[in-house]
Amino acid sequence: MKSLNSLGYGGKMNEKQALIVVDVQNDFLETGALPVPYASEVIPVINRIIPEFRHIVFTQDWHPKGHISFADNHPGKRPYEAITLNYGEQILWPTHCVQKTLGAQLAEKLDISKAALFVKKGTQEKVDSYSAFLEADRQTRTILENWLRKQAIEEVFVCGLATDFCVSWTALDAANAGFKVTVIEDASRGINANNSIAKAKEQWQKAGIVISNSESVIGR
Repeated sequence: MKSLNSLGYGGKMNEKQALIVVDVQNDFLETGALPVPYASEVIPVINRIIPEFRHIVFTQDWHPKGHISFADNHPGKRPYEAITLNYGEQILWPTHCVQKTLGAQLAEKLDISKAALFVKKGTQEKVDSYSAFLEADRQTRTILENWLRKQAIEEVFVCGLATDFCVSWTALDAANAGFKVTVIEDASRGINANNSIAKAKEQWQKAGIVISNSESVIGR
């Protein structure tokens, strides 16, 4: 793992960097509807790195009740089965992060006091969204990229839940959009279904995404 200092980062807050905190929501915590193992462990880590950034984005899954990714909306199907939709394969999930519910709220202990932007994704009933940049149809864009451009951001640091899904898709789309990207590994937790974390890391390497940790971010 490379340190950020070795990659040429300065020792003060960089106006061209942004932190993207992905989906640290109640339904993804250990007691939630779609729990990510050890998810709550990321909260104190993220809270420690937040003061290192001036531009901070928080994302949220924000699904309608009839969302196409919910197994309950497909009679005879169970969570974690896959179906084929017009935009490709779709994993079916337990009902989670329904708009305006407690489960969709950001975790209570997460420090959102310095938030510059909140991005809600997966708001369309017929399209899922893992990435904070592009929904699963790979056509529908969120507000995130335009906002980053307006702030003259050149580099993003991504962390949150889950490493192998929404964090990974967000990081890959950021790289594809031309941003320099670092995933903060100890500020993220994954589901790791069928070795999905290792597969995600292979994709990051091909995309030129740096894997680092919170201590390197604080010392950058």
